[in-house]
Amino acid sequence: MDFYDLDLSDNVLDALDAMNFTDTTPIQEHAIPPILEGHDLIGVAQTGTGKTAAYLLPVLSMLDECDYPADAVNCVIMAPTRELAQQIDQAMQGFSYYLDGINSVAVYGGNDGIRYEQEKRGFDTGASIIIATPGRLISHISLGNIDLSRVSFFILDEADRMLDMGFSDDIMQIERELPKQRQTIMFSATMPGKIVELAKTILHNPVEVSLAVSKPADGIHQSAYICRETQKVGIIKSLFRNKTPERVIIFAGSKLKVKDLAVTLKREGFNVGAMHSDLLQSERDDVMFRFKSQKINILVATDIVARGIDIDDIQLVINYDVPHDAEDYVHRIGRTARAGAEGAAITLVNEKDQMRFREIERFLEKSIDKEEVPAELGPAPVYREESGNRHGRGGRNRRGKSSGGGRHGRKQGKNNPKKQDAPNGNVQTGGSNENDGKAKSTHSNKRRRHRGNKKSGKEE
Repeated sequence: MDFYDLDLSDNVLDALDAMNFTDTTPIQEHAIPPILEGHDLIGVAQTGTGKTAAYLLPVLSMLDECDYPADAVNCVIMAPTRELAQQIDQAMQGFSYYLDGINSVAVYGGNDGIRYEQEKRGFDTGASIIIATPGRLISHISLGNIDLSRVSFFILDEADRMLDMGFSDDIMQIERELPKQRQTIMFSATMPGKIVELAKTILHNPVEVSLAVSKPADGIHQSAYICRETQKVGIIKSLFRNKTPERVIIFAGSKLKVKDLAVTLKREGFNVGAMHSDLLQSERDDVMFRFKSQKINILVATDIVARGIDIDDIQLVINYDVPHDAEDYVHRIGRTARAGAEGAAITLVNEKDQMRFREIERFLEKSIDKEEVPAELGPAPVYREESGNRHGRGGRNRRGKSSGGGRHGRKQGKNNPKKQDAPNGNVQTGGSNENDGKAKSTHSNKRRRHRGNKKSGKEE
């Protein structure tokens, strides 16, 4: 569908035209119309499917065309991490470029008092839209810095992630500051029971739009090492000896592991940066800038980088620890093989995490290639397969495989996401990979409906 088929305001369409966005993604096609009609909405969609535009575009359009108070906060958008809040704010700047009188303020912790005062001044000068992490917004509320009594739109982005991070009470505290008569929009990558309960509490007769969870892109060569915890660092060193690391992200399960692994790799002479929640915002910004500008080529991080970070040219993702669920696995390895490129994803599986890894294989409906642990690291544990599964011969690591990220060429089977029925019979559409084509089109006059080479409105 074309954005011009939707009832968006002329100024929003001007911004999309200037950004060369013409085609909607599935989540945008199905979510924007009910939001424009004033319905509450719950959307189940992964990172990279275009969900930020799916809620920003209709809300901006309504703020542009309808009579909302100019001296009030009209929209509050909640995000689980500073990085996602920053990304939403950046998207806001583009989509609202031609809109007069609509300003946004990004509110997040981990920075100094100067930033806090800047946020407060933003409230005082009349911010229309607040993009915030829960803790920081509550801090402003408790000090009387912000009035949310006239908010018309309440949006929760990556709601499942916020609940996983323990923000449930904070969200409900913020919700109590809002008027009962409002439009509430909630997006989540998954739909566990706690999200269902939250939706029942804060949404009113919502429209439900669900995208089937995407499988990893075809261009990702996935492999795993069945190993002992003490062998993990040795495996990584071996990988980097065989191929000089370039544009690598290593995901670890805790900030302590991130710190220790980064120090270990630095001692080995590798150019490494660490990203975790103990860093100040200025430090996190500096690490991301140096990684994006290729001043460092290995980033060791917790899952704060798995969602809401726009880095397009990652060659290799290493899961130092097995992710907690299949969705997190897809998010992590989705940092590589973007925009039709190829990449590699390697997972280090210790004995304790074998069951969790088997669950990921079941979700993918395939066996992930098992690589040989380097002989100098000692014997590896046996991969304990479930009855009826075929994950290699005799539970042993397969021999003769490449041991690193240098071999990206073997393609997996073509994705074929299955359509499922959405809850309550509402809209359901097929999956969408994070690697949809982004071909550039030449700028044309506003409202030209047929263009030679279209670009979708998807954010990363």
